[in-house]
Amino acid sequence: MRIAVIGAGTIIFRDEGVGVYAQRYLEENYIVNGDVTFVDGGVLGFKLMTYYTDYDKVIILDTITMNNDKVGSIYNIPGEELLGLGSYKQTAHEVEIVEMLEIAALNGNLSDVNIVGIVPEDILSVKVGLSDTLLKAFPLFIDTALKELQISGVELIKKEKELTIEEILYLYDNPQSEHKDLIGKGR
Repeated sequence: MRIAVIGAGTIIFRDEGVGVYAQRYLEENYIVNGDVTFVDGGVLGFKLMTYYTDYDKVIILDTITMNNDKVGSIYNIPGEELLGLGSYKQTAHEVEIVEMLEIAALNGNLSDVNIVGIVPEDILSVKVGLSDTLLKAFPLFIDTALKELQISGVELIKKEKELTIEEILYLYDNPQSEHKDLIGKGR
């Protein structure tokens, strides 16, 4: 089974980048036995269509806007449920994700898609990093994504040397850092 794990969002708008950070966290800290592609999806928009149609399974890591829900709440929603969930479409990239799902569904060529989403606290501040609330909820967010991968038949082995979320955030905030060599070295 071909699986794509897509981290969606914009890292310059604080919690909006949680999906990108989570995708990188998984890629850096786990050895994956299976046909899994990790994608820094940022705000891919129409380019998401390729993943929705060419892969068997797509897991999107993202913020999710759920009215009247507690910041840090985590959801794992099948793509077909999002097709009728108007309250999900609150930010520009949420609209893009759902629109591409709808187009792929209309064409009859939609992969098995899940959105692993977390309710953000701050997606307006122009600042790299996560709010304290999302930092605290991050381990559960990662566990939810790991469970979805395991349900899909992927074996994951934690690497001996782990990068923390704080180290990953630091590297995004300081791209010229002398520690940038930590990323992608497959410790």
